[in-house]
Amino acid sequence: MISIEPSPFFQSVSESFETIMTPPSATAAAAKSSKRGEKSWSPEKSAELYGVDTWGHNFFGVNKQGHVTVRLTDDDAEVNVSLFEVIEGLRDRGTHLPVLLRFRDILHSRITEINTSFHKAIKDTGFTGEYRGVYPIKVNQQRQVIEEISEFGKKYHYGLEAGSKPELIAALAHMHDPEAYIICNGYKDEEFIDLVLQSQKMGLKIMLVLEMPSELDLILERSRKIGVLPNLGIRIRLSTRGSGHWQESAGDKSVFGLNASQVIDVVDQLKEAGYIGCLKMLHYHQGSQIPNIAAIREGCTEAVRMYCDLVKEGAPMGVLDIGGGMAVDYDGSHTNFASSCNYSIAEYCTDIVEVVGQVCDKAGVSHPNLVSESGRAVVAYYSVLVFNILDVTSAQTSETVPPIPQNAPQNLLNIIEVNKALSKKNLQECFNDAVYYRDQMRAQFFYGSATLRERGLAEAWFLHIINRISKLIADLDDIPEELRELSSTLVDFYYGNFSLFQSLPDSWAIDQLFPVMPIHRLDEKPKHRAVIADITCDCDGKIDRFIDKEDVAKVLPLHDLKPDEPYYLATFLVGAYQETLGDLHNLLGDTNVVGVHLENGKPVYTHEVEGDTVADVLSYVEYDPKELVTRFRTFAEKAVVDGRISPKERREILDMYRTGLAGYTYFES
Repeated sequence: MISIEPSPFFQSVSESFETIMTPPSATAAAAKSSKRGEKSWSPEKSAELYGVDTWGHNFFGVNKQGHVTVRLTDDDAEVNVSLFEVIEGLRDRGTHLPVLLRFRDILHSRITEINTSFHKAIKDTGFTGEYRGVYPIKVNQQRQVIEEISEFGKKYHYGLEAGSKPELIAALAHMHDPEAYIICNGYKDEEFIDLVLQSQKMGLKIMLVLEMPSELDLILERSRKIGVLPNLGIRIRLSTRGSGHWQESAGDKSVFGLNASQVIDVVDQLKEAGYIGCLKMLHYHQGSQIPNIAAIREGCTEAVRMYCDLVKEGAPMGVLDIGGGMAVDYDGSHTNFASSCNYSIAEYCTDIVEVVGQVCDKAGVSHPNLVSESGRAVVAYYSVLVFNILDVTSAQTSETVPPIPQNAPQNLLNIIEVNKALSKKNLQECFNDAVYYRDQMRAQFFYGSATLRERGLAEAWFLHIINRISKLIADLDDIPEELRELSSTLVDFYYGNFSLFQSLPDSWAIDQLFPVMPIHRLDEKPKHRAVIADITCDCDGKIDRFIDKEDVAKVLPLHDLKPDEPYYLATFLVGAYQETLGDLHNLLGDTNVVGVHLENGKPVYTHEVEGDTVADVLSYVEYDPKELVTRFRTFAEKAVVDGRISPKERREILDMYRTGLAGYTYFES
């Protein structure tokens, strides 16, 4: 274990200083207090500490054994399955961490909740249109996801949204329900349009959405050639902005969609060409992860007014696609913070149905069928990344302190005197003095008047003082301003066996918050204030922002590492975007993936997908693994000829090289 705690050299402290620092009575009292704290800790306190009950949406919890659980269903029976036991079972089967767990039961539950909530809102308000959801493939394009949604969604006529030709081809292979919509957004070339029109001839309810005015000419041309009247939608650019991180994706600065003037031009062009009867859908997208329900209502109101006016312009319409934006409460605060939302799914559905119904009634227009493109809200809970901690660098010092060397520099002695004088009454003064004398010692070292050992002693004493100050200010009601951020600098680095850039790219790119916590030992009180570092050699490869009820936490409480025992952490709610946005930083590839669901009341493992090998990722960046072996073999043979290694050693080294190529890109243990 890596540690910056004092070495054995520093542990042999003179009795006089040990007495000054830790009086026997204080040590005994601290030990008793610590034992009382351990006994009073419980899994329930861990659940509260990590906020599982607030962000877990009843999918995740903590059991009496101190394990995180996931709620899976089987024929209406619910079972809380231990994630720790799932991981141990996978390791017994030979699956290495990190591993991405997918829970199809959660996916089914989310699809059911969204559909039943819309259906209830429609029934309760007397709305006369229907609801037809579609899943936007871009949110998670993995085959297992599309297969699960297409199969389970049949009962709700749940469709797909494609924003590119590859996504369209995937959708056409899986979505054959004539009552479900396939919504086609994004840029469209001739091949894309022809494929849509031919699929329409085959009986699919497929919509071509105009993203820009120039697309219309090509669609009309291909329609005449193939002899199919297209089902057209038009994407509008709302003046109403969204809220949250993606608020700029709506409003006048939006990249996609037509403004009011362009919409009228398209309507006139369709009338002139005799195709106005093809305009059947209005589509808008207000942004992803919209945390404030008020912004959603406002955007919907503007869109419905446009919808009603298009009906009055002579377009048959019939479908209103409200796009995505339904947020996920990543931090469990239930607020309009960017990583949260101040509404439930039921409230979202009710507000949409009420707004559409009221505006249409006022305009004398029939209620449309509603389509939503919720992606994040459907798949976020579906996946959990589990990884093991490899090592720890600790900022905490022991209760003992370094001894005073003979002929110690005066600045070192001054730091020691600061330590003697430290009390609750002079925290600020002692902090300032300790910083000053520490900096003086650094300056002496820089100019050659102090040795490295003397500088190391000074910094060890300084760190000891800072740790004492950090503990003392924890009991204060009024903390001096300069000391408020002190404890946040005393963090331990826990090195996790994963790549942030591959598995959690949004954490790095847009500061997305994800719930992170241990999946076991939750019956123990965590004593360390940690930041999580990945195994890339990049200073950005760390998680140092964590969910908190009131703000964003800078540290995560974690437990000590125990010798010869694994310590597992998990990052939750990673099902949306993370798998396909990940990159090959340091050539760390896709993780192992395992699907887990319930059969006969027991968890079973399916859809096991092996993560990338070293050879796989090297081939992605244009290396030929066979050529690499040949090059290395030639180099090894030259070493034999030069007498550096024996022929037997050459064979062993080549075997190691081939094994490395075939191995997992992450640490195997």
